[in-house]
Amino acid sequence: MSENTYTIPLIHNSISIMTPFLLAAIGGLFTELTGMLNIALEGLMLIGAFFSVIFAAFTGSLLLGILLGILASMLVALVFGVISLYLKANIFISGLATNLLASGLTIVLSFRIFGSKGVIRFDNIPQLPVLSLPVLQRVPVLGDIFIGHNVLVYMSWLCVVAAAVVIYRTPFGLRTRATGLGPSTVASLGLNPTGYQLKAILISGFTCGLAGAVLTLKIGAFVPNITAGRGWIALVAIYLGNKTPHGVVAASFVFGLAEAFSNYAQGVLNIPADFVLAFPYIITVFAMIVYSIWRHHRTGSKNIV
Repeated sequence: MSENTYTIPLIHNSISIMTPFLLAAIGGLFTELTGMLNIALEGLMLIGAFFSVIFAAFTGSLLLGILLGILASMLVALVFGVISLYLKANIFISGLATNLLASGLTIVLSFRIFGSKGVIRFDNIPQLPVLSLPVLQRVPVLGDIFIGHNVLVYMSWLCVVAAAVVIYRTPFGLRTRATGLGPSTVASLGLNPTGYQLKAILISGFTCGLAGAVLTLKIGAFVPNITAGRGWIALVAIYLGNKTPHGVVAASFVFGLAEAFSNYAQGVLNIPADFVLAFPYIITVFAMIVYSIWRHHRTGSKNIV
């Protein structure tokens, strides 16, 4: 068999797998640019995952399920933002509380509504539409890699483009970045830096809700704690991507590739299953170590100059 027999499907799967990382990281990028460490990404994703599949099952509409899942995630993000910014709670503690709330709330509601704390399958949910363009499919390699994903994958790419435009080409983006660099300077111009921080948190709620929808609607089921640390990995992707949209895309692809490889390795390589399942998280730790070393040398070089 040729090398492409394994390489192209692996890259194709990586692009699909990276989508939740990418969406959560793009939302978290906005909060990071306003000077906040948003560790609530995990909880916001879990809320979006639970409510999107629940509403899709109850209404029979994927669109309504996605929209209502996003709304639920944004409502939790609003509560998180108000508590952190206006009630002056420690944002780290309130972020952890959001994650714990999401984990407990989804299990409690799952038991109260369906009588189960385990996996809940929904057979009446329509499948996510898959983009299939015969013209592009004839393009060697690229067609096999970029065609055939579900519609939410392509929506994540649009979110990246929109984020880049907003961050670098709009007054809102300029003020968002300025808030992170110096809130007092923004306030001296008659603007409200706290308002921009809250808006950034709501944006993260939007993208995390969409990221959660990707996880559950793709399989038509809800699994307790289905996010499985993806929110934390998304947080790492922000820093590994040097707090830029294109950097976040590259970092998310690395993590998507790591998970795709671990899925592939389970059935092919003769190595312990526990190590294979832990591989994406090992890559995450390794990536942060490399990033920290790079930042240290970069800072040291600037100080010397």
